Amino acid sequence: MACWQTGSDGLPFKSAFKDVIFGGSWTLNIERPLGFIESKVDQADSVNVQFRISCPNIEEGTSIYVIGSSTKLGQWKAQEAIILNYVGESVFQADCLIPQLLTYRYCKSRTAGNLAVENGPNREFSISISASRPDYIVLSDGMMREMPWRGAGVAIPMFSVRSESDLGVGEFLDLKLLVDWAVSSGFHLVQLLPINDTSVNGMWWDSYPYSSLSVFALHPLYLRVQALSEEIPEDIKQEIQQAKIELDRKDVDYEATMAKKLSIAKKIFAQEKETILNSSSFQNFFAENQDWLKPYAAFCFLRDFFETSDHSQWGRFSCFSKEKLSEAAAYARKNGVVLKGDLPIGVDRNSVDTWVYPTLFRMNTSTGAPPDYFDKNGQNWGFPTYNWEEMSKDNYGWWRGRLSQMAKYFTAYRIDHILGFFRIWELPDHAVTGLCGKFRPSIPLTQEELEKEGIWDFNRLTRPYIRLEMLQEKFGASWNVIASSFLTEYQKDCYEFKDDCNTEKKTTSKLKSISERSMLSESEEELRRKLFDLLQEIVLIRDPEDPRKFYPRFNIDDTTSFKALDEKSQNVLRRLYYDYYFQRQESLWRDNALKTLPALLNSSDMLACGEDLGLIPSCVHPVMQELGLIGLRIQRMSSEAGLEFGIPSQYPYMTVCAPSCHDCSTMRAWWEEDDERRRRFFKAFIGSDKLPPDQCTPEVAYFILQQHVEAPSMWAIVPLQDLLALNEAYTTRPAPEETINDPTNPKHYWRYRAHVTIETLLNDKEHMMLIKDLIRGSGRSYPLKKLEEDIGSITLSGKQQAANRQEKVPLASCANGISDKASAVAV
Repeated sequence: MACWQTGSDGLPFKSAFKDVIFGGSWTLNIERPLGFIESKVDQADSVNVQFRISCPNIEEGTSIYVIGSSTKLGQWKAQEAIILNYVGESVFQADCLIPQLLTYRYCKSRTAGNLAVENGPNREFSISISASRPDYIVLSDGMMREMPWRGAGVAIPMFSVRSESDLGVGEFLDLKLLVDWAVSSGFHLVQLLPINDTSVNGMWWDSYPYSSLSVFALHPLYLRVQALSEEIPEDIKQEIQQAKIELDRKDVDYEATMAKKLSIAKKIFAQEKETILNSSSFQNFFAENQDWLKPYAAFCFLRDFFETSDHSQWGRFSCFSKEKLSEAAAYARKNGVVLKGDLPIGVDRNSVDTWVYPTLFRMNTSTGAPPDYFDKNGQNWGFPTYNWEEMSKDNYGWWRGRLSQMAKYFTAYRIDHILGFFRIWELPDHAVTGLCGKFRPSIPLTQEELEKEGIWDFNRLTRPYIRLEMLQEKFGASWNVIASSFLTEYQKDCYEFKDDCNTEKKTTSKLKSISERSMLSESEEELRRKLFDLLQEIVLIRDPEDPRKFYPRFNIDDTTSFKALDEKSQNVLRRLYYDYYFQRQESLWRDNALKTLPALLNSSDMLACGEDLGLIPSCVHPVMQELGLIGLRIQRMSSEAGLEFGIPSQYPYMTVCAPSCHDCSTMRAWWEEDDERRRRFFKAFIGSDKLPPDQCTPEVAYFILQQHVEAPSMWAIVPLQDLLALNEAYTTRPAPEETINDPTNPKHYWRYRAHVTIETLLNDKEHMMLIKDLIRGSGRSYPLKKLEEDIGSITLSGKQQAANRQEKVPLASCANGISDKASAVAV
């Protein structure tokens, strides 16, 4: 039996630590049966105690001891401490007859008499000796108290990896090279974006990795076609070589790469079809995965049939993609590297999952996010929201299946938009933007509640507020043309949208048809934005399922409709707005998360991290702490009120800190895109009024990365682009081109490819040593595998070179005092 662990105490027993980081290459032998008590109680003032401690992170040759105030425990003499025996599952124990009152601690040692005592105060034990005392007591003391483990990782989308063997896009087998580079650079983790099949539309829109065709199937884009067979004919080999040349472009050409890979794969399949289908590997894979594989294959066939493109055989070929990712995942585990996946919050509304399990989704709705750092109009991701009530009937079996499948390859995962498990921002399916939504679940404002407050004109508050002067101001001389096309005057100088354009989707469609024959001077995009502004001129959103329930529009203060109300109504609605968004939902959302999230977390032993950026309800962080979930901190998106920039030195331990992420500009682009913001950052963290460098030089990059690796956060995970900024030779590509996603653009093309191959990085010993020294100097754990022999020939360490470079810029004189200065900023 292992010690019961809850929340963060159980993290060392997740597969990321237990099987990868702490797993090592050696195994402790169980020294005696669990629970065996050999001592007899033969003294009236003593009791038989079993000391039990969990110690998951232990080096080979290390012993665990208990030392204390009693004679049996050596009276704090190291030479007389009691050694504990290993009993399995990272638990050590020893039996001892001790007095009724005792103070003690646990220790580690690789040599007898030289004990490293655990942190914290002495542990205490006391018991009242009586006739009814127990025969023995088990002191299940949890885990040994040590300095918190801290590690570092690199983040890069699978499609962004570039190698000498790939065909236009990163491939699963490239992960083996990436793992080698990560180990040699001191990283314990490689983080990816979602890698599931997204081929819904058959065009570049499918590059969006968060819109899954199937939450189980992996993307054929990442296959290495050369590895599909050991007997590829010469003509196909030549075709592969030609494809390598044609697809070796600056960015990913999604459509061309998919077409070429599927074409080659079908040719290889046609040649080896019988061998493949009769092989034991395929039969075993099919037997283990047929629950999702059959509907996935059927869906792909029907999709291709009705779109007239012939991909009918591809679903049967997915066993090869599974096998190759498994090979890379096993390689990562073997080399002590955590492979971290990404769990998207939604699925495409035209996916296998909505086809097979339609009752699990609210198909007349769309998922998104309210206005935030990324977009003042909110985001509309287009996914249907979940029917949590239906999902709960089988204890969230669909979610548990997803996590079990992920655990075959990953030992850690990021929960995309973890707020969605508390509440989701739900939009009607006719919405285009993400502004006019509501939270689900939430407690709406009722008609009775509003009427008691003197709010009664619901038609006025729920229909777009459009007046003549607004049209004249917004459209100028063209206002009459716009009004005649889109609006009806229902009373003098008051307008409403016509039925054929009274939603954002209808307006978009009508505007497109009108603009083709219109002589209006403004662009279609400009007119659409202005018309959307009018559609959004509402104060309350009426519940489509219950007309007596209402939701305040986000940022109602910004609307002309709200400003036109009398002061009393404004004050009432402002108070109810604040109540809806920041008070009345907290208990509901907390209870919702505590029903849904444990189903995920208990489905596997992967380490779970939650992406908790944006508008954060106060219940979120306590629940994450209770469940042992690790949060995310991005310095430019401060989670502290009143601070423009986060202070890494003050981040909580249960966090991942990062200088940037895939949803924002890179560190280099962020530094160079805003002069005034750069000066404010420099002033805040350097304490200098001097002008900072206008370029993100390697010295600037080193300084910012050093802030992050020295943070208390459990993990510092750095995008590969930010690491490339440490070497001036790798900064030749314009910084904005290294951005992975633009959240403000729903049709963004996800196509960034690193301009440096993994092989080049593996040969750059100086760059690896520079990163390694950053990690080592911060006190973070790092893999020891063959590092010194690989880079021991370097005469000048990367850290020394970085220090020499720093002396040339104003950063150097203040770098050592950054923690003190950051603390001063916080005060």
